Amino acid sequence: MNEPKANLGSSLELVRWIGWAQRKVGEDWIRARELSHEQAFVLGYLALNPGSIQRDIAQISRTSPASVTSLLQGLERRALIERRTEAGNERSKRVYATPAGVDLIAGFETAMAAADDTILAPLDAAERATLHALLTKVTAVLPQPTR
Repeated sequence: MNEPKANLGSSLELVRWIGWAQRKVGEDWIRARELSHEQAFVLGYLALNPGSIQRDIAQISRTSPASVTSLLQGLERRALIERRTEAGNERSKRVYATPAGVDLIAGFETAMAAADDTILAPLDAAERATLHALLTKVTAVLPQPTR
C-alpha cells in the first residue's frame, strides 16, 4: 500500500509542478529535434502563418529584429525555412517554413496532449472535470496572457 506523500506545498506550488512537468516534455521534444525553444516556436508560427515578414516574427516572438535575423539564419542553414522576395519589392522578404521544417515540428501538439493525459492519469473523468472547473474559476479573474 502506498503511503500518502508528505505535504508537497501549497496548491499553487503543485500547479507550478504540473507546469514544470509539461514544460519538460516540450523541451525534451524540441531538444530531440536539435532546435531551440525559439526556433521551434518560429517554425510553428510559420507553419500556421506562411509568408510572414520578419517584423511580425519579431513581434510575436517578443525578440529584437536582430535576434530574429540570427534565428532565421540558423533555420535557413538547416533548410527548415526559406526567405523569398516579393515581386516588385526586393527589400521585402517573406518567410516560409519548408516542408522539412513543417515535418520536423509536426506532432508537437500530439506529444503535449499525451503529456497532459499522463499527468492527469490518476484522475477519473469526474475529477478531471472538477479540476478543470476549479482552474477555470481561478483563471477567470486573472489577466489574459498576450500572444
